[in-house]
Formats: sequence, C-alpha cells, structure tokens
Amino acid sequence: MAHDVGVSFNRIAEACALKAERVSQIARGTTSVTALATVERIADGLRIPGALLGFAAQPWEDTAVLSTESDHGEDPMKRRNLLRGALAAGLTAPALAALTAARTDVDQTLSPNVPQDLADLEAAAESYGYGYHGQAPTRVLADLVTDFTTLRPLLTVPQPAPVRARLCRTTGQMAGMTAIVLHDLGSRRESRAWFATATRAAAESGDPQLHAWVLAREAMVPLNYGAPKAAADLADQARQAAGTRPTAAAVLAGAVAARAYALNHQPEQARQALTAADALMNRLPESERSDTWLTYGEQKHHVHLSHAFTTLGDTRRARESQQRALELSAPTSTMTRTLLTIDGAACTHHDGDGEEACRRTVAALTVLPADFRTGLVRRRALDLYEAIPAQHHHERAMRELRDVLAA
Repeated sequence: MAHDVGVSFNRIAEACALKAERVSQIARGTTSVTALATVERIADGLRIPGALLGFAAQPWEDTAVLSTESDHGEDPMKRRNLLRGALAAGLTAPALAALTAARTDVDQTLSPNVPQDLADLEAAAESYGYGYHGQAPTRVLADLVTDFTTLRPLLTVPQPAPVRARLCRTTGQMAGMTAIVLHDLGSRRESRAWFATATRAAAESGDPQLHAWVLAREAMVPLNYGAPKAAADLADQARQAAGTRPTAAAVLAGAVAARAYALNHQPEQARQALTAADALMNRLPESERSDTWLTYGEQKHHVHLSHAFTTLGDTRRARESQQRALELSAPTSTMTRTLLTIDGAACTHHDGDGEEACRRTVAALTVLPADFRTGLVRRRALDLYEAIPAQHHHERAMRELRDVLAA
C-alpha cells in the first residue's frame, strides 16, 4: 500500500527513527517487533493513535484527529481551534482525517442510505465465491482477509436494521470463505475459529440459509480430517437449519451428511441422505445452481457424490460422477480436478489394483503446483496410502507414493 502511493521504506524509516533495512524486514514479515520502545516509535512515526495500541494518547493527537463522538456540550471555540491547528500545516493526512471526522459526525445522522463500501464488499464476496481460478490458496487468502478487515468500521457504526443485516451477511460469507481456504490448506484449528465467526455473523444476519451453509461447510473440516461422527452431527444441524425447501445450503448439507455417514460405516443412512440430496438438487432453482462456494451447481454435486460413492465402494456410480464433474470443471480448478483423480485412484484400489492406484496418485501429485500439494489434497492421498494393506507398502509404487507425500 505504501509503494502504491509513493511512500518508500526510507521515508517510513526516517519518520520512525529506524534503519531502512529494518523497516523493509518488518514490512515484508521477515522479522518482528518485540521491544515496546520500538512499537512506540513506529506508532508515533506513523501517527497511530495510542488508544489503538493500549497506550496513552500522544501529544500530537490533540490536533491530528477530532473525536467522532458527539461533543456533549464541548466549547465550539475549542473545536474550532483544534481544527485550525490541524489545518495549519495544510491538507496533511491528520488534517484530512479531522475533516473526515467532522463530516461523518453529521453525515451519519442524515439518512439511512446504504454505505457505498457495503455494496463494494458484497460484490467482492460474490467474486471470491468463484474460488481459486488457478491462484495459489495463500494468495486468495491474503486478498480475502484484507477485504474482510474493511468490514469492521462499518460494523462499529450504528446502521438501520436492514443495512446491519446485509453487513452481517457479507461478514458471514467472507469469514466462511476464509475458513474454506484455511481448511483446504490443512489449518484445521484456524478454520474452525473462522467458522465460529461466520456462525455468529450468520446468526445476527437472521438468514437461516447462510447459517445452514456455514454449518455444512464447517462439517467438511472433521469430514476430511478423520472425524466423520463430528462431521455427521454438524451436517445434521445444517440440514435442520436449512429446512425442506430446495436451497443450495440444503443440498450441500445432505451431500456432506451422506459422505460423513459413508465414512462412519453407516451405508444405509448414507444412501438415504444421497437420495434426499438428489431430490433437492432436482428442484433447486437456477438462481442457486452457479458454480461458486456460496451456491451449489451440478459440478459441486458430482464432486460430493464421487467421494460418497467411492467411500461406499460403489465404484461404477463413483466413476460416473467423477467423469461428469471433470467435464464440468474448468481447467483452472486445480484442486478439485486433483481430488477427483485421487477418488478415481481409490476406486481402482477398491477394484483390486492398489499398485495402479498409487501410480495414478503419484502422477497427479507430481504435476500439482507445490502450493496445492498440502492440506486437503495431501490428506486425501494419505487416506489412499493408508487404505492399502501394510504388507504391500514395500512395493515400488507404494514407496513412490510415500516419498511424494513425505516431500
């Protein structure tokens, strides 16, 4: 951001009384600041109000930013002098902040119009819903969280109830998508924490379908990382929250529940959930069938069916879903296509050829960019390796798969 507006590390270093090299290291995340004195120097140099860091107000704050609170009878002359002091050096950043504070104090009382930032953030949430598009998950995560943080100022300002509901809905969507990326990267604890934030936002938004979507997505964390019973419990909660209407959240919840039951060795319950999910899918409105994280298209449905039928050992139907999902997946859907390939390899193992299953998995992982060869993809490949009896682990194909997973 500093570079975008022409602020060099040298200028930051001068303001903060630090060496430019040190500033560069801090900015790039290769070193951290632990000394309180250094934190204070940086706060003063960058004009960060002390209250934001738990410090006392600094002397420069008296003229830098006017309070956005009502003046409670404060002397107008004092406010005038503060503003004059802020503007004495010209239209500097502190002076502009003072002007903004004065404007927003009045502006917020005028009308309940929707903040322009909210419309922008809703559009951003929609665009993130289209997934990775060939980008590294970590890059998507950085962009997503950066936009997520811009919601805070809007949430801290009193808003009309409909606007507040929209804000919370966007917050829930962005927090949920952040949790999805963290899940894909294998960071289960962080993923659950973000899902908890998404759940709170969904509850405040009053949108039961968003709540159901968050629960169904959260169920995929234990589902994919070895806790199918916990996954089934969450998926059942999601199905209850979604109700009986054909919505994206309802179909997703049913499909995830089926996968969890299959992994939990409950084939009858799994097939019942699959039947219910198929019935909802057939009635799903076109408006909810696009291929995004927030909706539920045919491609996504077949991805879930692939894993469910693979787990159930129904390799014929699993392969049908794998083929259809691959036909519907964009070439840039790197992670999804790899998971489908591993499902296909698992079907090959189930049909009696563990060696060929390992070769296919090794081939899929070898061509995969390093950023995608972690988390969920690695977990699914490891599940295949562990499903092969130990007496075969000395064979060449199995050793190659083990070596790729170790790398």
